[in-house]
Amino acid sequence: MFFTKGKKPSLRTICAALTGVFLFGLGNRLLKPSSYSLDIQSTPTIFNSQLYVQGPPTQRFRDNLRNDTKYITSWGSAGWTNDVITYGNLIYLALITERIPIIPKFLSNHIDPSAPPFVFEEIFDVPRLSQAIGIHLLQWHEVKDPESQVVDDLGCWTVWETVQHIEVPEPRRSPSLNVLKLDISWTRTPAWVELTSPSIHHNHASFWSLASLGFPEARSKSLELSLINHPSPQHQVSLPPDDHVLCFDLLYYVSAHHTWEWELDYSPAWRFVGQHMRWTANMERIADAHARRAMNVPVTEPTPPYISIHIRHGDFSKQCEEFPVDQCFAPLSVIARRVSEVQEELRTRKGIDATHVIMTSDERDPEWWSDVRALGWTWVDYAAERTEEIYGKWHPVFLDAIIQSNGAGFVGTRGSTMSTLASRRVQTWHDGATRLVTWGWPGADDH
Repeated sequence: MFFTKGKKPSLRTICAALTGVFLFGLGNRLLKPSSYSLDIQSTPTIFNSQLYVQGPPTQRFRDNLRNDTKYITSWGSAGWTNDVITYGNLIYLALITERIPIIPKFLSNHIDPSAPPFVFEEIFDVPRLSQAIGIHLLQWHEVKDPESQVVDDLGCWTVWETVQHIEVPEPRRSPSLNVLKLDISWTRTPAWVELTSPSIHHNHASFWSLASLGFPEARSKSLELSLINHPSPQHQVSLPPDDHVLCFDLLYYVSAHHTWEWELDYSPAWRFVGQHMRWTANMERIADAHARRAMNVPVTEPTPPYISIHIRHGDFSKQCEEFPVDQCFAPLSVIARRVSEVQEELRTRKGIDATHVIMTSDERDPEWWSDVRALGWTWVDYAAERTEEIYGKWHPVFLDAIIQSNGAGFVGTRGSTMSTLASRRVQTWHDGATRLVTWGWPGADDH
């Protein structure tokens, strides 16, 4: 709006100008994205976890924490894939509580107890993860000296004792606590953290119920209740749950709306964290080399698209109560039908002809593997590759997961968390075709 020099504007003109300025400012505010957002594109480009500790790892973990920062941690105590889900849930809780997660190492109690703990950042690309989700991540070895012999006292919440409804309720004690020299005094979480009604026991807690314990109001109201507290086992100290470091015993059984939520496409823990937990470049390189040799790909040719399979037998045989194992597990002919479905979908939807098929399985029967070979499929022979000897005992499990995730399509075992994650990765990372084979009785996967 312009005014003629020397001529005073009218009152109507001034009001119109002020109204225009106000509406322009209001429009900008309305169109500006809210600051409360999980928009990964607005995150900083550089993430340095060292900004959230005092310096190098210390003998006592508290000596390395900043007073202006709040933290959150938990520990795994299951198989590696389940611990990956647990740590994904931990990081998602860190997002919604606005805390810095402290992630432990993976322990090998389900692989080989003699294998050393494995650092999170050596399998998952932490800088890429931080960039994607918009927060810094700490790891326990960055906070406390792994060689420290000082036993630290810490008060934590036990979720396990509340949601599992076992005959003798008790906290879920992780072997990581011994490794980290932590002496925990556990306080039982209130009953309202359960995902469903207490009369319907699904053994899951709610993300936001647990998150509320990281804020003053819910925390103080909870501590006014007569909650069960367990003194720490070594020092016999009874401590309230720490507020500076919010901690829980096991975060595997946690969901937002439905149990076993990582199986569902809307899963917030998967969408906001899990899908961004990508492999390190070094692990990708090692896995690709193994897969190429299994498929006999010439050095001069690129890695071809392939179908990855994960068939879990092993401990699943314990669930085969009504039928013999050979009738309980899906036969290879049923698995081959699912592979054909995936191949056809890739051809029609994406124009990809994935003729190579790589099997991963814990099956030990040589005859079963001979039948796999007869189908024209292949697998990575880790013994012939000397994988454990060269890289360590963890690597066959890691490489199986990476090879599964890099398939153009995937066929897995329903009910296996390893198959669940492989299916999610293939769908999200590669827009791939996936199927999960149902088992448990003859004809279970008929469709």
